[in-house]
Amino acid sequence: MEDREHPFTSFDYQMMSRAIKLARQGIYTTAPNPNVGCVIAKDGEIIGEGFHFRAGEPHAEVHALRAAAGNTAGATAYVTLEPCSHYGRTPPCAEALIKSQVTRVVCAMQDPNPQVAGRGIRMLQEAGIEVQVGLLEQDAKALNPAFIKRMQTGMPFVQLKMAASLDGRTALKNGVSQWITSPQARQDVQVYRAQAGAILSSSKTVLDDNASLAVRWDELPGALKQNYPEQELRQPARVILDRQQQLTSDLRLYQSGGKVIRIFGENQSTDCGGADIQVPLTESGHLDLYQVLHKLATEHNINHVWVEAGATLAASFIEQALVDELIVYMAPKLMGADGQGVVNLLGLESMDQAINLNIRDVRMVGPDIRLVADIKKNAQIKKE
Repeated sequence: MEDREHPFTSFDYQMMSRAIKLARQGIYTTAPNPNVGCVIAKDGEIIGEGFHFRAGEPHAEVHALRAAAGNTAGATAYVTLEPCSHYGRTPPCAEALIKSQVTRVVCAMQDPNPQVAGRGIRMLQEAGIEVQVGLLEQDAKALNPAFIKRMQTGMPFVQLKMAASLDGRTALKNGVSQWITSPQARQDVQVYRAQAGAILSSSKTVLDDNASLAVRWDELPGALKQNYPEQELRQPARVILDRQQQLTSDLRLYQSGGKVIRIFGENQSTDCGGADIQVPLTESGHLDLYQVLHKLATEHNINHVWVEAGATLAASFIEQALVDELIVYMAPKLMGADGQGVVNLLGLESMDQAINLNIRDVRMVGPDIRLVADIKKNAQIKKE
């Protein structure tokens, strides 16, 4: 919320807008840390700026202070997220700002972790620095929806990707499915994958296509590749539901780099390693998807899960209210009523049982249509 007692100036808005733009440069690399940007201004001029690039490396404030080269006494720092107040892999940024002798800090938002929110602000205030919070807060929150959700709920942000023909089919009757969507849509999927902390799928999906589920750098858009060299590519963890323990080390999944996390039943006899997870089975004998996501967030610090699943698993995620956002690609094809459906939602007998969506974005991606939607909160969703 904007500080009404001391309203922000147009220059303040310009500086925070710049900080938010800087923060976006880390969206492919910072996980599990948030995207943060910082601008330091003095006498109406920017004297330093920076953004956080990777966990374990300097935070945005440190980059900005270094760029300011000691000219920070009396300056104002604009930061998209409350400066950290604890010693982790790097020293606290609040302490660095105090030492720099800035006299004012403007934060777009507080730290979303309820256990630490406000500590950095108090540290700055106790050192005599003026602190204002809430400038372009909604824009700052939009930078880090997944990080915010994990901090506040202990659960990751979940995007469910689906691709189908215009009549809602993912494969012909004989199982042939490549390729429904265009190269442009598949390139778009790579961009989404690159932003995720984990890509979740089933062993059936992996085995059917010998899929690697990795980010393919050469398929990223050209403009992105210019600013994101291949050597900086961060592969998301691949999380595979493998209750029947069908995965083998010769699969492409294990040849493409990045961590693979297998999910087993809690009471199964297994060689489950440190990177693997065991969860309870539901009464119907399926892996408990809530526990899968909770453990990914709390034990593996994964903020953002991108789900690529078949029709049955997709339905389970939707029915159990575990999806934050649907990403649906619709190809200009008709594949026939006997083809395979995009999502196996069963047992709906009246229109009030239909799951209603909020469609938030519609655009063309090559010849395909991409819909971005979330599920309305009053949707009648059954839970297993």
